[in-house]
Amino acid sequence: DPTLEDTKRYLKILQENGVDAIEIGIPFSDPIAEAAVIQEADLRALKNNVCIDGIFAMLQEVERKVPFVFMTYANPVFFYGYDKFFKRCQECGVSGVIIPDIPFEENSEVKEFACRYGVTVVDMVSPVSENRIHKVSKDAKGFIYLLSDMGTVHMNLEDAVRTVRKVTSTPVCKEFGSTAEEAISTATFADGVIIGSAIVKIIAEYGAKADQPLAEYVCSIATAVHAVK
Repeated sequence: DPTLEDTKRYLKILQENGVDAIEIGIPFSDPIAEAAVIQEADLRALKNNVCIDGIFAMLQEVERKVPFVFMTYANPVFFYGYDKFFKRCQECGVSGVIIPDIPFEENSEVKEFACRYGVTVVDMVSPVSENRIHKVSKDAKGFIYLLSDMGTVHMNLEDAVRTVRKVTSTPVCKEFGSTAEEAISTATFADGVIIGSAIVKIIAEYGAKADQPLAEYVCSIATAVHAVK
């Protein structure tokens, strides 16, 4: 968003300004885990005929200095073909994938194909119960995506992270909002902070001319977080 060529350039800018990993969203017509800002970005990309093959082709032209992770949904991966999808991930240097609409209890098939090609399926946990957190976290790889807005929570986020760490040393990452102060607050208890819609908002506002504001914003957040970590 707004084009694959712009995205290719923005991936370079992100890597030059302190990010430790990059989540790349594959546009989907029904992104149920996203709020309006990212839903609108999905629609813009789809109107520009962006497809999975186009994204893979773009990534083959991008130098990777940090891990790349896809954010997508079950439907696109299933219809593309699990084996084909993860083989292409391996070829393009995509290290992991987040698929929020496949429940933990049903993701074994996806993990089997992903593992075959050295790709990690990122597990997501919500602070619902200690038993549930232990179940999801104990064999998690890559990093654990900590949620805070799914269903009814029964513990605060700091306690949820401590619960994860009872069963695994896999890093726990959490979305933080948009300001450096919010990022610092999250970094005091999580291993990493995830920028949600803030970057997408910048690109939505500036389109193909987002280079400078994107670089300045990402650098400010990375500097703040790295000062804590």
